[in-house]
Amino acid sequence: MNRVRSCVLYCALVFFFGIMSPLCSAFAQDIAMADQQDSIEVPDVVVSATKTDIPAKHVTSAVEVITGEEMQQRKVRTVAEALRWAQGLSINQSGGPGTTVDVRMRGGTAEQTLVLIDGAIVNSGTTGAYNFADLTSDNIERIEILRGSQSMLWGSDAMGGVINITTKRGRDKPNVSGFAEYGSFNTIREGASVAGKKGPIDFSGSISRWDTAGFSAINYRRGAAERDGFHNWQGSVRLGADLPRDGRLEFSFRWMQSIVNFDGSVFNSTTFASDPADVFGAKSNSTQYVFAGNYTQPITAWWSQKLTLSRATDKLISDGGTFTRNVVTGSVEPVGFPFRSQIENISNRIEWQHNVQVGKPLLLTAGYQFREQKGDNRDLLTNTITFEDKAVRSHAGFGEAQLNLWDRVFGTAGIRQDEYNAFGSATTYRVTGGYLHHETGTKLRGSYSTGFRAPSINQLFFPGFGNPNLQPEKSQAFEAALEQTLPGEWGSISVGYFWTRYRNLILSVFDPAVCTGPGSFGFCAQNVGLARAEGLEVSTKLKLLRDRRWAKSLDLQIQYTYAATRDINNGPDTRLPKWPLHQVTTIISYQPIEGLRANLEGRYMGERFNNTSNVGPIPSFVVWNLSASYDVTKNIQTYVRLDNMFNEKYEEVMWFGTPIRSIFGGVRINYDLPI
Repeated sequence: MNRVRSCVLYCALVFFFGIMSPLCSAFAQDIAMADQQDSIEVPDVVVSATKTDIPAKHVTSAVEVITGEEMQQRKVRTVAEALRWAQGLSINQSGGPGTTVDVRMRGGTAEQTLVLIDGAIVNSGTTGAYNFADLTSDNIERIEILRGSQSMLWGSDAMGGVINITTKRGRDKPNVSGFAEYGSFNTIREGASVAGKKGPIDFSGSISRWDTAGFSAINYRRGAAERDGFHNWQGSVRLGADLPRDGRLEFSFRWMQSIVNFDGSVFNSTTFASDPADVFGAKSNSTQYVFAGNYTQPITAWWSQKLTLSRATDKLISDGGTFTRNVVTGSVEPVGFPFRSQIENISNRIEWQHNVQVGKPLLLTAGYQFREQKGDNRDLLTNTITFEDKAVRSHAGFGEAQLNLWDRVFGTAGIRQDEYNAFGSATTYRVTGGYLHHETGTKLRGSYSTGFRAPSINQLFFPGFGNPNLQPEKSQAFEAALEQTLPGEWGSISVGYFWTRYRNLILSVFDPAVCTGPGSFGFCAQNVGLARAEGLEVSTKLKLLRDRRWAKSLDLQIQYTYAATRDINNGPDTRLPKWPLHQVTTIISYQPIEGLRANLEGRYMGERFNNTSNVGPIPSFVVWNLSASYDVTKNIQTYVRLDNMFNEKYEEVMWFGTPIRSIFGGVRINYDLPI
């Protein structure tokens, strides 16, 4: 099987690089026709790279954009599914739908990825990470993935990068749509949405439900028998108003409610190791609310401002269950450490940003941000408070200069100062540069930046583990890339190198002289970790065919990530957990006739380790998915999706289940409203 996987990876890479040869030959022949052509094959505008609207061809950072239209065409159900096909990321889920999903960038941890929804920071204050388990793709306009240390603009948690998620904005004639879907694991999904614009007011809203059962969180191939369920409700709204003198006011809201059953592990007294286990009665109930408001107003022809206010709340009630069944030995025992907990998080953000245009070549940006994260933890079994109303707050000021000379030479330079109540200050900076040669469509870019992550509330205050003397984690990052637009609107190719060094990483350390708190057993959080990551990111997006007989369109996307990680604390040859050396993703989209579309998705993830000791590697895998849709009429579409079509046996996280071959089918309707 390993030989087959290696062959698949080899063939994908050969195809990727082999297809470049004829295209480059054609590029040489068409170079005279490409004069003044500058259509880089990415969406027109990117916001997250500079906090201002900037044409994609001017961006000097590593950015990838996934649009809501692309997710709808591929019948992608969740944001996590869409991110699995992006560059430079490692996505890991502990079981089926609704179980914990963490997203890592460029060798970083999930806590080092900053996630925003409509400007609201949704990272948990207690753990530091965002769990993507409940976030569906419904009513999402775009996802911007900004890779590399980005703390200069975005502050804490952006050491690895930023994922900026935007709710759909109503733009056209008011329209109402709905869908219903049924498939494997007794899955039922349904939802409805409305969007449009009337005069100066635009609006979009959606509500959806997702129920599934029959999917074991622990891999059934390891002997799991219990089937765990997932029940999810989700609603979202975005309202906007165009104000006089090019001003704009927006309000966004998203609500997520879910119940999911989960499994875990049990101690084996014979082998003195942990074994995977079905856990009967274990479940969690999560409720999330995300509020955001944005006000943008030009003050003069050269000066504008933007005010953002947001709040994200999360309430998680978890029940550890009653009995466990060891799937290795088959023994059934009461849960060794029963628990029932309630964890609440609140994340507030206020940011006031000003942009000043100095002539044509220079744009200056300056801003202030207040950020507050609060957390409570309660033990519902004993009706006691683990910790209450703990908070990490910061005030920050940042400034950035953007240079644009002749629409060819681009650069940014910025600095930021954060002041925290918990540990003091953190200073970060970033410098980027790029050159675009319009005549050939060639773009060179590079950057150097620093980043930091503030300790989470758990790391500071959790009894028996927290350490109030912790300092922030820090990073240094460098990247350089070449991007090439192909003539005749054929597509684009990019090749990039990245290097990141992490220091002051917060780890659990056995140090009885320092870790003296009750229940610590000599272990506590300390700033002792060192790590490094470097690698390559290669991407090609090609429009192979257009308007042919039986091929209205044929598109190909192939992305390759090589990430060499090192856990310096544990030796020069020790890799960071959850990070493979090689990842390859492929998306082929084929539209033979108007109204009919098929998508083939392939994903290879190389061997990786589940822990820092690098014991027991998780094998590599290749998964293929197929989706197709047909427009029966202009108002009715039917679709089908086949996941894991070759029934690959694999795991993203050791012991935990992934989909077997499964099929889903549905219908989607939409109508214009007569208003």
